Amino acid sequence: MHSLKNPYVFVQSSRNLIGIFSRLCSSNAGIPQYETLAVSVPKKYVYHVELNRPNKLNTFTPNMWKEFSSCFSALSDNPECRVVVLSGQGKHFTGGIDLNAFVESASKAHELSDVARKARFLFKMIKQYQDGITALEECVKPVLAVVHNACVGAGVDLITAADVRYCTEEAWFQVKEVDVGLAADVGTLQRLPKVIGSASIARELCFTARKLQSKEALEIGLVSKVFTDKESAIQQVLEVAETIASKSPVAVQVTKQSLVYSQSRPTSEGLEHIRLMNQTMLQSDDLTKAAIAQATKTKTEFDEL
Repeated sequence: MHSLKNPYVFVQSSRNLIGIFSRLCSSNAGIPQYETLAVSVPKKYVYHVELNRPNKLNTFTPNMWKEFSSCFSALSDNPECRVVVLSGQGKHFTGGIDLNAFVESASKAHELSDVARKARFLFKMIKQYQDGITALEECVKPVLAVVHNACVGAGVDLITAADVRYCTEEAWFQVKEVDVGLAADVGTLQRLPKVIGSASIARELCFTARKLQSKEALEIGLVSKVFTDKESAIQQVLEVAETIASKSPVAVQVTKQSLVYSQSRPTSEGLEHIRLMNQTMLQSDDLTKAAIAQATKTKTEFDEL
């Protein structure tokens, strides 16, 4: 009743409510916001995640590892997201781990009383880093990575957890960890040999820490295609993402889940997994819609999943 007696308070309250409503209805409504990642929706059902520390070469901080987990878990559960494009803002894709932040975090272990407690602290820290990378793999939506200029250390861990990789002509890759006195421990040693299909080349890259240029990256299968520059790469990869997003989300997501499940298991287990998945998914209306669209050469819209 007080606001009705005071017109100024009533008007101000109304304006506040309108402002809140406008923000909720804006294009950013429902888009997660992060400190180290920038998220946008450039096309319907296509989300664009960018590493967002350009002044620090997009190096990985403890918070970035956490935000990878949070971001890709949220996108995996978001029915409005069907494909994710991953890239980096600024001059480079990423310079790898932020060594200063890493040393600061790791030094906390030395403050503990004995080796068991130090080891447990480091175990948990490494697990958190691993979870941030694995979040891309566990996201049921395809993740398409676009690399420009440097992709060092943790950047290689990151892109090998993506589903498809692209790069620009000036891009280069480096498994840098041995040069700073440690073994890569968040995914490269486990995923790179499978991604390129050559244990010999993968081991050479990891033992020597040599730079891998874009031409060789294409030749060994680390990337699917090389573009002239970042702008054209992003534009064309977004078009690929749009094509994927136009297809049945049931078909695409089960395809990814089966590929991820099967990559480290015997063929027989992979076949059983897809049988168990498709005994349900083949009952979806998407199958009928897709068949009709193919037969009539028309486009169809699939419900969100």
